[in-house]
Amino acid sequence: MMTLTRRLLAGGALALVACASSWAGPPQVKGQAPGWYRMPLGSFEVTALNDGTVDLPVDKLLTNISPDGVKMLLARSHLATPLETSVNGFLVNTGSKLILIDTGAAGLFGPTLGKLVANLQASGYQPEQVDEIYITHMHADHVGGLMVGATRTFPNAVVRADVAESGYWLSQRNMDAAPESAKEFFKGAMASLNPYVAAGRFKPFEGAVELAPDIHSLPAHGHTPGHTAYVLDSDGQRMVMWGDLMHVAAVQFVLPTVTIQFDTDPAMAAPVRAKNFADAAASGYYVALAHLPFPGIGRLRADGRGGYDWLPTNYERAK
Repeated sequence: MMTLTRRLLAGGALALVACASSWAGPPQVKGQAPGWYRMPLGSFEVTALNDGTVDLPVDKLLTNISPDGVKMLLARSHLATPLETSVNGFLVNTGSKLILIDTGAAGLFGPTLGKLVANLQASGYQPEQVDEIYITHMHADHVGGLMVGATRTFPNAVVRADVAESGYWLSQRNMDAAPESAKEFFKGAMASLNPYVAAGRFKPFEGAVELAPDIHSLPAHGHTPGHTAYVLDSDGQRMVMWGDLMHVAAVQFVLPTVTIQFDTDPAMAAPVRAKNFADAAASGYYVALAHLPFPGIGRLRADGRGGYDWLPTNYERAK
């Protein structure tokens, strides 16, 4: 009897183990969906493209605020540092032209970036279809995607940027005079832009000009010498592509005076930011930013305390 009991108990235990194995869920897949988001703007079609994310020690990078102040504001939004920060570009189909605004980092800013072209393709377009590329500024995470090794990523595109921006970053003299910590910025800009210059496919502009029907440049200097926003106006709807006018929503929308170490001229960058924030909130148009959580498109509303609330665009089905 004892032997039979033990056999029954042992059999029950084995059955429980087998059941437990069958109850175990599938392994986690990890990964993320392709990073593109599409919305209409009048007769235009705007597609946000994510280049990936990068962890930034924003408590050490943001200036005109203490590290503890940064951490306190992040905590209010249930965030912490290092902050996983999106890098976004934007593709605009006007109906007659396909225009890309900023190109991501490719291999210039670490292994977690460089996904913009794959996401462009996932969204239904090919790099060869891009007619023009508008660069907000020539930091590596905005121009690196122009090249794949020694090959131009967008072989049929003309690249546009403010002449003050190209004159600064593509200057060997400026690079030689820059501190060692800044030389990589120059090298990245030169490696990314010079092949387009050599091919006759770089056409700088100066100041506020019309670049295409219903699209014009808007000087927003300070973050870099020629930092430029781009204004889309289509059938009474407006979107302004702000580039790096700001970086950390949880901090800089609350305190627009906060700057960042990447600003070439913080004294200029802060009032330019304040002016653009106020105009966007008063007018109610869309803005698109390179480093807000993907897709980085929304509106601003004044919060009555000198700061702003960020109102992300509503997700809508394809129409």
